Amino acid sequence: MSTFIKINPTDNVAVAVSDADAGACFNIDGVEITPVVPIPAGHKIALRNMGEGEDVIKYGFPIGHLIQAVPQGGLIDHNVLKTNLEGILEYSYQPDLKKTEPASEQAFFKGYRRSDGRAGIRNELWIIPTVGCVNGVVQNIRKQFEKDMAAYPSIEKVIDFPHNYGCSQLGDDHENTRKILADMVHHPNAAGVLVVALGCENNQLSSFRELVGEVDETRVKFMESQKIQGDEVEYGLNLLREIAQAAGEDHREDIPVSELKVGLKCGGSDGFSGITANPLLGRFSDWIVSQGGTTVLTEVPEMFGAETILMARCQDEQTFDKTVRLINDFKAYFMKNDQPVYENPSPGNKAGGISTLEEKSLGCTQKSGNSIVRDVLLYGERLKIKGLNLLSAPGNDLVASTALAAAGCQIVLFTTGRGTPFGTFVPTAKISTNSTLAANKPLWIDFNAGAIVDGTPAEEVDRAFIDFVLGLASGNHTNNEKSGYSEIAIFKSGVTL
Repeated sequence: MSTFIKINPTDNVAVAVSDADAGACFNIDGVEITPVVPIPAGHKIALRNMGEGEDVIKYGFPIGHLIQAVPQGGLIDHNVLKTNLEGILEYSYQPDLKKTEPASEQAFFKGYRRSDGRAGIRNELWIIPTVGCVNGVVQNIRKQFEKDMAAYPSIEKVIDFPHNYGCSQLGDDHENTRKILADMVHHPNAAGVLVVALGCENNQLSSFRELVGEVDETRVKFMESQKIQGDEVEYGLNLLREIAQAAGEDHREDIPVSELKVGLKCGGSDGFSGITANPLLGRFSDWIVSQGGTTVLTEVPEMFGAETILMARCQDEQTFDKTVRLINDFKAYFMKNDQPVYENPSPGNKAGGISTLEEKSLGCTQKSGNSIVRDVLLYGERLKIKGLNLLSAPGNDLVASTALAAAGCQIVLFTTGRGTPFGTFVPTAKISTNSTLAANKPLWIDFNAGAIVDGTPAEEVDRAFIDFVLGLASGNHTNNEKSGYSEIAIFKSGVTL
């Protein structure tokens, strides 16, 4: 494998696959080039002499302009490269649609069929507090129930989800909390849910139950701690036992991949993200769509600079208009708070070789493959249309992953070049962009896409990845599940009373 990769024929930079010493000679796309300084793995080398103000091209698109001249063989990083991006823009619908052909053979996974017909990939009991004041109560209920787990073999796990919200919130923050918690109550990965309220919080149980709507009352139960005489933990424990008893006959069965909903996320990206792991997710997304299934792309601030690619793939002008609002509303949110729209990438991204938001976004959006965009969801909305969807949420790893799961995704696939141990309330699989990370953090990383730059054919990695995801859907556990890392984070933008 070459030390450098030129991603697109029009690029004027190449990416170092491994550390390259100054003074060594490398053949890059048929040209002999000598680094004038060391080029760390994941970083960019100039393929010719480049002047101040000149655009740097990667992935076939400009990723910013130089603020000083760089000679052939020079290092191009965040110190010499500045974004070209601006604030709120006007767009026109210029469709460039590539229809994904239906698969010739239907694939299946082993999942749980719920009473309303939906499919889950886990059979867990969830304890959800309406307000942070009862976090201790739900934790104690979970600890007590774990002692009884052997009596309920159909239940895979019991999980509580403490959070800090549900009271002292106004406007959108209050509604965001309610929507995400209500989405969780309906999630098919839960065999049953116990909702625990305090009684005096803003998120009143009566109005929350109205928001939740119709449920299977044998699988979803509610309790208000201030109205319970005596031990609320014992009361909740008995309710949880009733739910577990109702789930006693649950079992895995063959379910078509058309009912799989997968969230696409990245974090701690590096210079290999747009070469290995993100394109792998893109090809997988196209495969899921060909099976009639669903994928969801979020992290709106990490679409900035690549948004026109997604807009051109919108199925119609109505979907295009929703995508424009998705982008410009998020920019307006930044501007309303007097924050720079393009304060990105992070220090970890820069250390890994990403220099501007355009570069990050062009790599990030590759997770969506080439499929047509079928719908655009607001934060807290649940999926309605199969195929590729866009979802409004920030780039923050846990907030965005929680939003993907709340939308109805049974799995979140998370690519990373730096590594992270976290998991949201559905299995959160970490896909490393490079083999060094996979080797160094085997308790974090679930799949190594770095094998692609190590020489393994992409088609072989693709096949292995499909098997890997179907294995997760059929009961194999991710590392975050094995470690017991299951958390939620809710988007907050306003005042706390």
